[in-house]
Amino acid sequence: MSVKIDETLTVECETGNYHTFCPISCVSWLYQKIEDSFFLVVGTKTCGYFLQNALGVMIFAEPRYAMAELEEGDISAQLNDYEGLKKLCIRIRKDRDPSVIIWIGTCTTEIIKMDLEGMAPKLEWEIGIPILVARANGLDYAFTQGEDTVLAAMAHRCPEPEFSVRERKETIQNFLTFHSRKKEELVEYANHPSLVLFGSLPSNVASQLNLELKRQSIKVSGWLPAQKYTDLPSLGDGVYVCGVHPFLSRTATTLIRREKCQLIGAPFPIGPDGTRAWIEKICPVFGVEPQGLEEREERIWEGLKDYLDLVHGKSVFFMGDNLLEVSLARFLIRCGMIVHEIGIPYMDKRYQAAELSLLQDTCIKMCVPIPRIVEKPDNSNQIRRIRE
Repeated sequence: MSVKIDETLTVECETGNYHTFCPISCVSWLYQKIEDSFFLVVGTKTCGYFLQNALGVMIFAEPRYAMAELEEGDISAQLNDYEGLKKLCIRIRKDRDPSVIIWIGTCTTEIIKMDLEGMAPKLEWEIGIPILVARANGLDYAFTQGEDTVLAAMAHRCPEPEFSVRERKETIQNFLTFHSRKKEELVEYANHPSLVLFGSLPSNVASQLNLELKRQSIKVSGWLPAQKYTDLPSLGDGVYVCGVHPFLSRTATTLIRREKCQLIGAPFPIGPDGTRAWIEKICPVFGVEPQGLEEREERIWEGLKDYLDLVHGKSVFFMGDNLLEVSLARFLIRCGMIVHEIGIPYMDKRYQAAELSLLQDTCIKMCVPIPRIVEKPDNSNQIRRIRE
């Protein structure tokens, strides 16, 4: 089966299995990003061994995650799952006092139909700490989609904006009037509706993106996730949201459908070209004309010249692992590399529409053919194509 994007860009679909890292590994970066959180992974000893090896955290570092190991009795439904999880959560509250406990469901909880969503609200009320449930099993999700399920669950806990619909319309009208009168004046921020960015990034990278938008007089109202669970941004009708990762389609859907936010469809800020295109898509939404982006991008490419010389003319074949493949391929083509095929485990073609369009434009600019894009690739077929 293939889906036609336009006259020259086609996404094919094979029937291969996911050959990716386990999505419960999202714990490794999310527990560090959300500083007042605690992650409880509910699974078997195999999951625990995986986390120990994948994360490589020494025992005296006291990371803010733990394993709730299911025994044979749990799997055969002979034990009380609720009481076991309750004891663990009470101990976590006593030892760590987190602002939120996030349960990560694994393959085993999916197979035995463990009702985590049913138990969480009752236990949350009993112990007085918010408990979120995120499914991150390798049966349904690829490597990075673990973060997607966590952020989608967290979006439901974000507060609503405090102002009314009437005040919201007045704010937008004032913002438009402000721009017509203050065009020539230098201001730190434009008076525009709220903008929330979603996706987990290191603090220094998030600060850089905030600064890039600030240069265009655009203020970022908040991030999902925030550094602290207690600082979650306000979401609702009239709030604009924009993603920074291509694997957050479930979060994007939740923000649109459940939280009534306005999604800004943009490429992703990966590479100088992606960051420029990302900013260029955000600015017009708020009536801002982007300034100086071409010059900044050229300066960055010039600073990368020594590295570009190393990769220019070399080839790469993406077999599909983390849903970043389209963005990485676009960036590497801009660097002068030859991309033979882009394998990707799963792709939401609406959420990545702007990225696919930028990939096409980049190929035209670099005078190279658009690479084959294969969703859910079959590894055997891919190895054959690599040999060919």
